[in-house]
Amino acid sequence: MSRTIPNVLTIAGSDSGGGAGIQADLKTFSALGAYGASVVTALTAQNTHGVVAVHVPDPAFVTAQLDAVFGDIQFEAVKIGMLANAQIVRAVAHALRRYRPPYVVLDTVMISKSGHALLAPDAVAALRSELMPLATLVTPNLPEAAALVDAEPAADEAAMLEQAQTLLTLGARAVLMKGGHLPASESPDWLVQADGVQRFGAARLPVPHTHGTGCTLSAAIAALMPQRTDLANAIADAKAYLLDAMRESERLTVGSGIGPLHHFYRWW
Repeated sequence: MSRTIPNVLTIAGSDSGGGAGIQADLKTFSALGAYGASVVTALTAQNTHGVVAVHVPDPAFVTAQLDAVFGDIQFEAVKIGMLANAQIVRAVAHALRRYRPPYVVLDTVMISKSGHALLAPDAVAALRSELMPLATLVTPNLPEAAALVDAEPAADEAAMLEQAQTLLTLGARAVLMKGGHLPASESPDWLVQADGVQRFGAARLPVPHTHGTGCTLSAAIAALMPQRTDLANAIADAKAYLLDAMRESERLTVGSGIGPLHHFYRWW
């Protein structure tokens, strides 16, 4: 049985501007009642205008971080974000096979909002073959799903479902296809599993501050999975939290570009 306060690990890149990556993940874990720990897979120099540079640590140091935290802390869930290259993908996959955390949410981070590549092209195949089968849930946006299945980005919800089914055949156990890139008034997400599908609709909010939405959603799902009765409930509550954090984002004054969400809107 899970402890009252679950331990949740983020394996991701650092955002020096504080709006995405491990910074957003740790804020989200805390806001949703989980204790957060982190393994840093990359350092980014970025602000609200975009990514300026990326420094990737040696894969052996990533492994050292993984062994250190898994060797001491019992994690109820793991969220995976930016992994930078194939060597780090394999290091993370090896750790998951060795330590076997109960829940793993894989956010297939590939490109930043400003267009900066966050995953080397040769790492996509490793992500698909090594990590997807180990994840409880994979959460691609439309361009990421297209890269994983080697197709054009889905232009409608039928295509989203088709690509999600393809990801299942490639080894994913469950897929949350995020429809934020669709040109529509609504931002629909689809949970696709072997035994059925479920749609999560949400109105598109007219707010300018959307930096870190993908990181926050996947982190929220990871934090809530040990605390909810099933995956669908965790996703529904995570989406509700995300929408409120977006809605309240204009209360923050952070930078002059695309600002962050208000992760602590309930308290500040």
